[in-house]
Amino acid sequence: MLSIDQIQTFDRDGFVLVPDVFTPQEIEILLANVTKEGRVTKHQFNMPDAAGLSSKLALWSDVSDDVFGAVTTSPRIVNNVRMLLREDVYHWHSKVMLKEARVGGAWEWHQDYGYWYGDGCLYPRLISCMIALDPATKENGCLKVIPGSHLLGRFDHGQVGNQSGADQARVAAVIERLGVKYCEAPAGSALFFHGNTFHASEANLSDKHRRAYICCYNALSNVPYGGKGHGLPVPITTSPDDSILSFAASAVA
Repeated sequence: MLSIDQIQTFDRDGFVLVPDVFTPQEIEILLANVTKEGRVTKHQFNMPDAAGLSSKLALWSDVSDDVFGAVTTSPRIVNNVRMLLREDVYHWHSKVMLKEARVGGAWEWHQDYGYWYGDGCLYPRLISCMIALDPATKENGCLKVIPGSHLLGRFDHGQVGNQSGADQARVAAVIERLGVKYCEAPAGSALFFHGNTFHASEANLSDKHRRAYICCYNALSNVPYGGKGHGLPVPITTSPDDSILSFAASAVA
């Protein structure tokens, strides 16, 4: 469970990094499911940057009955998201981000709510939790954020290279005032960040992969209007903390 200090950090900065949320054994299981034929390879597509390098993304909206679903419904994540939003939540979507060694592309500065606003969410009451599957460093293109940027409100987003991003001149002005924080993190750590927190990442030109599993949640009070988005909310049903290991054991059996 997050401490009061961690919650206050999130409220002030729009993000909080929590180490050791998942064990090395659990991360090993998740990485095995990332690389084998299955859900990730089925949903995978490329996201090229302005320089022609490309990260891979696999995205889905359902809560699957596998190790990914076990992470998505883990109380280690869900209960902390509930605490940060001060209300119950439902699953928005989940995704695996693969920034492979030497070829993984950059991500432009953006807010997730810059996309999700178009789904009919009236408020930016959404949180993403990024779980590091590999150690994330500056060298392999870790996430970088602008502290306190979630308090700025939503910026207009448009085409930046082959991606969608915020107005670059306006972002530069924000960085001049608020600065940038590189979220270097060991494998197994979790970064919780607000739907309006500006974030980006640089290309991975190192010889180390940077892979992450990202679970996104929406507040129950923020159901998209007009039937847009992902439909009616379903409260998260949490599973036991050992569910990841249980799923792995059943798969082997």
